[in-house]
Amino acid sequence: MTGHVHLAEGEKGLTRRLGIAAGLTLALVVVEALAGWYGNSLAILTDAAHNVTNVIALGLSWIALHLALRPAHAGKTYGYHRAGILAALVNSTGLVLISLGIFYEAYQRFRQPPEVNTGIMAAVAAVAFAINLGTALLIRRGSEHDLNIRGAFVHLMGDVFSTLGALAAAGAIALSGWTGWDALVSVLIGLLILWNAWGILRETVNILLESTPLDINPEKLVDDLLQVEGVRGVHDLHIWSITRSMRTLSAHILVGEISVRESAEVQAKIDLLLCDRYGIRHATLQMECENCLPDKLYCDMAAGAVDAGGHAEK
Repeated sequence: MTGHVHLAEGEKGLTRRLGIAAGLTLALVVVEALAGWYGNSLAILTDAAHNVTNVIALGLSWIALHLALRPAHAGKTYGYHRAGILAALVNSTGLVLISLGIFYEAYQRFRQPPEVNTGIMAAVAAVAFAINLGTALLIRRGSEHDLNIRGAFVHLMGDVFSTLGALAAAGAIALSGWTGWDALVSVLIGLLILWNAWGILRETVNILLESTPLDINPEKLVDDLLQVEGVRGVHDLHIWSITRSMRTLSAHILVGEISVRESAEVQAKIDLLLCDRYGIRHATLQMECENCLPDKLYCDMAAGAVDAGGHAEK
């Protein structure tokens, strides 16, 4: 027997906002690349390179969002929701590689600091800051619960701080005359990008490995299930995520010798508990009579709560 409470379809308007953000970011890449080359600023060139990946990230997010809205079918029974997770994996991996490239180039510039045109550097950084902030805010809504959009949002917010750093570097160079500030700020920007990328990469890998969501305590969940009237035991429990916001669960539920109608009532109570307390909106429950012995695929945790007869121990 199964209980399904599906998530509402994501906002289709988000795809349009992603397209606008990608177009603005692409225009900024051209401006920054020319200005960074002419002004000899690593911070601006770093931001331009990061913006290239932003365009790619936004494009991947746009494609993944379109795929995620496609209905499930016989070949993809969960639909295409994991497309967003794959996009997040590519985006976060790209961020890590970019950070390593920034560190290498900054090291070279620390050894031989070049002359930097601070006027061009400051002007372009100011324009870039306005565009980056605007595009980040454009897609902010929806990034809280969608790892795909979150990855794109982190890309853009990384550039917001990048351009602030470039502005600060331009001011520091103008005051001190030491052009090493350009490389130093680039390193700080690279560390910020790497820190954010690592968080997304770790969560993405956990989802792909179908790990239990970090904020769910399986032992506490089993205890809560055993408090539901009619539930005498729980075994063969699996908890995983399709996406950050789409959590799923499957379990065998031991009940007494009850009718199908009564079994459905117990299931409805479990579905409500899982949704309200744990954000699990897609549960597959196999209702079993208490004479069915639990198997050992994932029973160690519940062994103390269920005796050999399937009754909850006190």
